[in-house]
Amino acid sequence: MELIEKTPEKISIVSDMNVSLANAIRRSVNEIPILAIDEADIYKNDSVLYDEIIAHRLGLIPLKNQSIKADQSVEMKLSVKGKGDVENVLAGELGDSVVYPEMPIVLIGDGQEVELVARARVGKGINHAKFSPGIVFYKHLAKIKISGDGERQSELAEIYPEVFEMFGEKLKIKNAAACDLDQGDMEIYPGVTIGFDDNIVFTVESWGQLEVKDIFTDACKALKGNLSEVSKVIK
Repeated sequence: MELIEKTPEKISIVSDMNVSLANAIRRSVNEIPILAIDEADIYKNDSVLYDEIIAHRLGLIPLKNQSIKADQSVEMKLSVKGKGDVENVLAGELGDSVVYPEMPIVLIGDGQEVELVARARVGKGINHAKFSPGIVFYKHLAKIKISGDGERQSELAEIYPEVFEMFGEKLKIKNAAACDLDQGDMEIYPGVTIGFDDNIVFTVESWGQLEVKDIFTDACKALKGNLSEVSKVIK
């Protein structure tokens, strides 16, 4: 196993994990309980967006306080009035529960008002995408071979700088894990072949509600719980 990228929002590793297991973990991400805005009472809305569109945008705002219980809710209020030039109403107007306060909700002009009360509850991504904490995806690791004429294909380093680089006058592989190409893409580049091995590039990205490592471990816990339920039925 090899770590190839690690940031607060994203982790990518090369692993010999079975594809069926990787897919099971990917699907289990949407079994993790996540807090999101589920209802909105809109009392004033002079903006160019319909109430339904604003409610939809509110549901997509990542929120903190993920420790809240399933039967509880968090209430947030927003009341703004435009003064002068057109301005953005930002998610931070909802309070400290917002992960990214600079996220735009709607534009308002001079004298326009938006007033609402939003209520956030815990849910799961299997019921609605707004309850998803992030995304997990994977791909087979590319096996790239460069020989003969392939060493002179400098154009590949210009078009795909994350995958190829020039070492002097010869084309070299920079990062096979970044490769999203296949042999069909190499038909006009003789001397360069692309295949795939059994290893996969496994990536976890967070929308901000949970840390990346927590998304992975919670997805594994959800998968384990579902397997335990199946096991009980079979027994």
